[in-house]
Amino acid sequence: MAAGVEVAPSSVHEAGTVLTDDAVAFVADLQRRFGPRRDELVERRRVRYAEIARTGRLGFLDETAEIRSGKWTVAPCPSDLQDRRVEITGPTDPKMAINALNSGAKVWLADLEDANTPHWHNVVTGQVVLRHVVRRDLEFTSPEGNEYRLRTDGPLAVPLVRPRGWHLDERHVTVDAKPSVAALVDFGLYFFHNARELVERGTGPYFYLPKTESHLEARLWRDVFASAEEALGIEHGSVRATVLVETIPAAFEMEEILFELREYASGLNAGRWDYLFSIIKNFREHGREFVLPDRNTVGMTSPFMRAYTELLVTTCHRRGAMAIGGMSAFIPNSRKPEVTATALAKVRQDKEREAGDGFDGSWVAHPALVPVCREVFDAVLGDRPNQVERRREPADVRAENLLDLAATPGERTMDGLRNAVAVALRYIGAWLGGTGAVAIFNLMEDAATAEIARSQIWQWVHNDVELASGEKVDRALVQKVVEDEFATLVDELGDPDGRYAQARVLFERLALDDDFVDFLTVAAYELID
Repeated sequence: MAAGVEVAPSSVHEAGTVLTDDAVAFVADLQRRFGPRRDELVERRRVRYAEIARTGRLGFLDETAEIRSGKWTVAPCPSDLQDRRVEITGPTDPKMAINALNSGAKVWLADLEDANTPHWHNVVTGQVVLRHVVRRDLEFTSPEGNEYRLRTDGPLAVPLVRPRGWHLDERHVTVDAKPSVAALVDFGLYFFHNARELVERGTGPYFYLPKTESHLEARLWRDVFASAEEALGIEHGSVRATVLVETIPAAFEMEEILFELREYASGLNAGRWDYLFSIIKNFREHGREFVLPDRNTVGMTSPFMRAYTELLVTTCHRRGAMAIGGMSAFIPNSRKPEVTATALAKVRQDKEREAGDGFDGSWVAHPALVPVCREVFDAVLGDRPNQVERRREPADVRAENLLDLAATPGERTMDGLRNAVAVALRYIGAWLGGTGAVAIFNLMEDAATAEIARSQIWQWVHNDVELASGEKVDRALVQKVVEDEFATLVDELGDPDGRYAQARVLFERLALDDDFVDFLTVAAYELID
């Protein structure tokens, strides 16, 4: 092992194939070169939060106006990313990876982020699985003896790896006595072991970039990509990245983000659930005009969400990039046909709206939903791989449109409060246990769900919100609801290892403490191995 570098041991089968000395040295070099810049950018986020808290405002940047008015496009899209009409998301668990790759989707978002608990075991397993995915020799046999293999009778989905966001550290890899940046660990291990193999197979190292908050953070990714390509002798521009626009600051810098990544960018994605969380987080103390109704009633047809997607599609197509729609969380239930029928109808409605609005593809959370999404986009696209040629003129979306939360229809209800608490407790408990993608009440949930729930409750408490039934949302009411929902959860699922009790303590702290914690996953990371 290189001097100054320490890596925690792992019991994962084949861990030695990914935690090699050369790969770890590559990650350490990335950490030493780019870790300090990451730290500066995370601190810059805090400064920006403080400014928003002081002014209650956010707008387009004056200093980058020339970029927004300039004539430029992103690099041409590789042939295997020209058609992205259906993308399936999921963690890098071997069974779920095989099912996603075999699903008929065009793209698989291989999630090392919100659908994955970053237990060290999961982090290493994900890299082992991805190494086999790239070489197309991934196999899995379940404890029940069921065998899973990659299909040979049709194309596999193209993997796009989503590393963790810039805000997270990986304490199991330390460089010069400091935890490494988790994004650099995820990216570095995957790139080192697979970039050349991917290029030789006629594809490339493709990524989804989460939680980006500024064009400066996109610039950092650009520099990481260029450095990694140079270090391994990979042709410049082999990397392709799709950026999730899932924070409100990023919505005001879509053009700038694409510009910084123009040699590498392939598109933007409307990360709707984290976007809602980001809005609540940034404007949580600015009065009733920023207080949303029950989270389950805030849909993509709300005026501020329509403005967001209109701006994203128009920005992408004007710059020659793909616009990818977001996740409809509804999933089928094989034991309840009526639930499946509802899920199929809801997903169809969501994808019809996206395809009609000009998106080039969209996400689903389950293999059974791939045919629905594909059928909808087939009807709009026909033989075309995408519809990038649509709507290239700048969108007439102003700052006030993106921030018009007050026009959102809906109420704040006791049922909504109870649902938020119930889902958050179940999700956080599952996350602590090692599962980051969880089916709860017939919806597929990831970390964004718990983030919305706890931040919205924090906002309701600190803005003296009154529910439609007349109750004031205060600490006492939330604690009573938590007590009730925790009792229901334990009665239903039990709690033999105490992780739901742990989840309750963490949730109450995040939802009720006066000091708002920026990310649930940062606080929860302290509770896992």
